[in-house]
Amino acid sequence: MQLPKFEVGKTTIGQLVDLVAEQFGDSKALMYHKLGIDYTYREFRDVCNQVAKGFMALGVNKGDKIAIWANNVPEWLYTQFGTPKIGAIMVTVNTAYRSFELEYLMKQSDSQTLILIGGVRTPDEYVKVVYDVCPELRDSEPGKLKCAKLPELKNVVYLGKEKLPGMFNWDDVMALGKKVTDAELKARQDSLDPYEVINMQYTSGTTGFPKGVMLTHTNIIGNAKSIAACMNLSSKDNLCIPVPFFHCFGCVLGTLSCVVSAAAMSPVVAFKADAVLETVQASKCTALHGVPTMFIAELEEMTKKSYDTSKLRTGIMAGSPCPIEVMKKVVSVMGAKEMTIAYGQTESSPVITQTRPEDSLELRVSTVGRALPNVEVKIVDPVTGDEVPRGVQGELCTRGYHVMKGYYKNPEATRDAIDSDKWLHTGDLAVMDENGYCKITGRIKDMIIRGGENVYPREIEEFLYTHPKVKDVQVVGVPSLKYGEEVVAYIQLKPNETATDEELRTFCKERIAFHKIPAFFMFVDEYPTTASGKIQKYKLRELATQKLGREDAVVETA
Repeated sequence: MQLPKFEVGKTTIGQLVDLVAEQFGDSKALMYHKLGIDYTYREFRDVCNQVAKGFMALGVNKGDKIAIWANNVPEWLYTQFGTPKIGAIMVTVNTAYRSFELEYLMKQSDSQTLILIGGVRTPDEYVKVVYDVCPELRDSEPGKLKCAKLPELKNVVYLGKEKLPGMFNWDDVMALGKKVTDAELKARQDSLDPYEVINMQYTSGTTGFPKGVMLTHTNIIGNAKSIAACMNLSSKDNLCIPVPFFHCFGCVLGTLSCVVSAAAMSPVVAFKADAVLETVQASKCTALHGVPTMFIAELEEMTKKSYDTSKLRTGIMAGSPCPIEVMKKVVSVMGAKEMTIAYGQTESSPVITQTRPEDSLELRVSTVGRALPNVEVKIVDPVTGDEVPRGVQGELCTRGYHVMKGYYKNPEATRDAIDSDKWLHTGDLAVMDENGYCKITGRIKDMIIRGGENVYPREIEEFLYTHPKVKDVQVVGVPSLKYGEEVVAYIQLKPNETATDEELRTFCKERIAFHKIPAFFMFVDEYPTTASGKIQKYKLRELATQKLGREDAVVETA
């Protein structure tokens, strides 16, 4: 099996694109079935070079931040592999974000450039948000924005044909790139170091607001190479990528894993079960990624209509606990007999453990695999920090090349996450067997996982506190057969105030991402507390589970 030749730790992403184009120039790189895009790796490199030159012409310097707010459109990919050639740090923006979250991310990240599509739910929702956050944009010359709320932001690039006040179009940026020579681009690319930060992704904690995870070239190239090896990916493979690019699942397990192995990428712009299956069929995909809810929807679609998935061999199911029956059907009905399970978090670039193709189905449905090569994993007592014996539950910790550089402008949170011996503490409870295979058994943190999306109660609580009628709020998760978990908000109102579920839900809409909006609001006068006055969230969870009749919604999971 021929694979690209490069050395992790000595190669930047820009150099990787060039090496793969030199070694596998005629191999398929990118196929958008519905958009008619069909590039070889040589053609893909040329597009990425043009993007890099375009941003150089805009005045983007090494270390500058370029935020991108879009679904799985081609330009997202070109930005992902073009900006590292000039040392610009790509900041990924969740497509479900609204004004409150976008403003925070742009300000905290110090992003100088924002790339955006019109919107996901409506054609102009993102455009409206940007003009709302930066009204000065309407009267600004492109590239010369002076925004009171976002003082660092200078360039806004719109991924559309129409001309919008204050914004460049993507075509404008590509045209500007003609002013930059190949020699200038090469000089910039050659000045970069593989251990420099090149990607920032925002992940919340149980306290405070989202944190910018700083990932280096080496972090994500090394992780992608090991992930691809666990799937035996090569230039003979074609991976269907319906998971969002803004997650590590999309841009590391998906796109970058393809590039490190010279496999073809077949993205789906926005997830729909039929669109995924049509792509798998039309592009003869051999691999498919997804969270369990995606696979469930695809399997249901296959009962309504016939699709040819006979080429499917492998892929990754991850993002939330994987129901055993779903995994069995993915193997038997879809034909992906080497489907793997992966576990990790953004702070670890992201994969820590993964199953292997030769693992039995039993191992794949009962564990999250074993550590990737050159990755250390240990299970420790959450109180003492001492390593526990095999078979004993504790906190999963990991160490190696894959651990993030830290949280952007947040040294305190970085110290909390990574100890003095460089072990990353995941906050997840796990058990490791005698062969190193891990089973995730719970979470130390209060994090809720809804349909593969991490939801952090504290962030929602902070937001709901801004409602004028709300005195206090506690957010917990309840079991859900459809989503794994759903969000419940316990609300204490201020004296003499009344409110309805719909009123609070309306307050949330357009201001926080839809998956964070509580599915249920429960109004209470007081919370269960310990003797010291600490709120007992586990009791709130139990109460909501009983009240909503969700006792039977706890699924048997891998």
